[in-house]
Amino acid sequence: MTSLICIGCPKGCHLEVDEENGFTVKGNACKVGEEYGRTELMNPTRVLTSTVRIEGGLYCRCPVKTNAPVPKKELFNIMRLLDGVTLKAPVRVGDTVLQNVADSGADVVVTKNM
Repeated sequence: MTSLICIGCPKGCHLEVDEENGFTVKGNACKVGEEYGRTELMNPTRVLTSTVRIEGGLYCRCPVKTNAPVPKKELFNIMRLLDGVTLKAPVRVGDTVLQNVADSGADVVVTKNM
């Protein structure tokens, strides 16, 4: 049995996930908590936010994020990829920086016009 606090909504339900019985979830007040508890133990994912270098902009770093959750185990690999990226201004919100990062189906996109 694993204890978690759900981050699916502001309520913060205290979840108990039973791995030995099909990842059953107790303590959730909604379906979001049930899905979060199960996913967090079977295949945890996160939206990655970071910055990359940019040339010709007002600032030397440009904020980026994945447009969908990626496997948590791939976060450091993705950060290494982003370390090698240098954008050229101008860029617009939603411009793709890296496609299908870590074979996750998610793209890294720009989050600020620069």
